[in-house]
Amino acid sequence: MIRLDAATVLLQWSVGGLVFLWGTTRLGVVGLGYGWLLRSIYGLMAVGSLVAGFAVDPVLIREIATVAVLVALVPSIITSISRRRYGPNGFPSRLDLLAPIFGFIALIIAGLNIGGPAFLAVARTLVGALFLGAVSDCMLLGHWYLVQPGLERRPLIDLVRWTAFLWPLELIVYLLPTGMISVLTGDIDDGYGGLLGWFWGACSVGAIVLLGATRAALKEREYSAVMSATGLLYLTILAVFGMDLVARACLT
Repeated sequence: MIRLDAATVLLQWSVGGLVFLWGTTRLGVVGLGYGWLLRSIYGLMAVGSLVAGFAVDPVLIREIATVAVLVALVPSIITSISRRRYGPNGFPSRLDLLAPIFGFIALIIAGLNIGGPAFLAVARTLVGALFLGAVSDCMLLGHWYLVQPGLERRPLIDLVRWTAFLWPLELIVYLLPTGMISVLTGDIDDGYGGLLGWFWGACSVGAIVLLGATRAALKEREYSAVMSATGLLYLTILAVFGMDLVARACLT
């Protein structure tokens, strides 16, 4: 079974977000400020993971790997600032891969520490990280169009597609036994008479429906379509987090 561990959840969120930051910066079209913003946000999440880990249930190897994530963010931050006069095309996006590499190591360690079938625990940890990171970057990039209104839509569409691609993977890893089917059938008591299980199902359906609506909105030519898509992504991120975190709570 899995546990709802704050240190691991924050680490997942941080690493997943940094993976898709690289996916965006490699295109060389989004302003450097976007990278500064996301590295700051996800760096703070990694710090929060360290604090939570040491305060509640330290896993020394995981915490060391998390420190490596933070250290690996330094070259990309320094380089993006020192080369800012060259714009986004002047930033070597491969530097944004360093932190996620160490992050995946930390997440594998975290997954192995959860208990239960090792493969399933690690799969849930890694898929969850990518799923949370993709939808978070979608929402943040949607807001960035207010700062850079002339930005093409390809980076945002790519993130929406990745989130939709990860949705069935997230669904599958939590349906594999022992999973959410056992909660829905009552074999596992969620403590609320099955309510959490049905809430998880509603979040799962809602997430993919909202992603479809977001993609449809982005097909419109008007600039306001991007803002409409961003509004839909607010709801999507709630559904995605419900889909992931509720499953963790039920399967503790």
